[in-house]
Amino acid sequence: MTPPRPHVELYWDIGSTNTYFALKLIDPVLARTGATLELHPFNLGPIFRRNNYVVLEEPPAKLANRKRDLARWAVRHNLPFRFPTVFPIKTSRVLRGALAMRRFGLERPFIDKVFAAYWENDDASIADYAGLRPLVNALGVDPVEFEALSESAEIRQALIDSTERGLARGVFGVPSLVVGDEIFWGKDRMEFVEDELLREKP
Repeated sequence: MTPPRPHVELYWDIGSTNTYFALKLIDPVLARTGATLELHPFNLGPIFRRNNYVVLEEPPAKLANRKRDLARWAVRHNLPFRFPTVFPIKTSRVLRGALAMRRFGLERPFIDKVFAAYWENDDASIADYAGLRPLVNALGVDPVEFEALSESAEIRQALIDSTERGLARGVFGVPSLVVGDEIFWGKDRMEFVEDELLREKP
């Protein structure tokens, strides 16, 4: 019998800069450990509202330092990251869209495309279905079918359930990577994630 592979789960939202980097940095970890990756959309909007948090309402010096730090990460890892002109955006359509594309076995390719569109190509149109249509079409899925599925009561509830399950597990923000019972928050925890995955190996 083939022994089970180590497994990591990633909670994400398209509106998270650090999730962009986490998605890039987790792949080498998966390659080295042989681990599988499970993706969970996590809708930050309701969480922010619940906690009275408003994006960008922080000291200007802190915001400027954050942007500079993101630029450092992009250079360090040779990534074409750029901070978008329109930020923040409504993310629920992208999150539901990923769940819809899961039905076609295209969840990760879809996620990679939307992150590249927004965090590399400054394309905020992905917040709406009009902007998602070309990406979905390029993956070979009928955009009309995609939109209908994304707007269905089933997928809407699936996003709510995914977010609530994350909260119940102790996830409070994204990116959060979960290995077993351990939660690692942020793009800069990959060494800890890899160590935990290696401990999981038979």
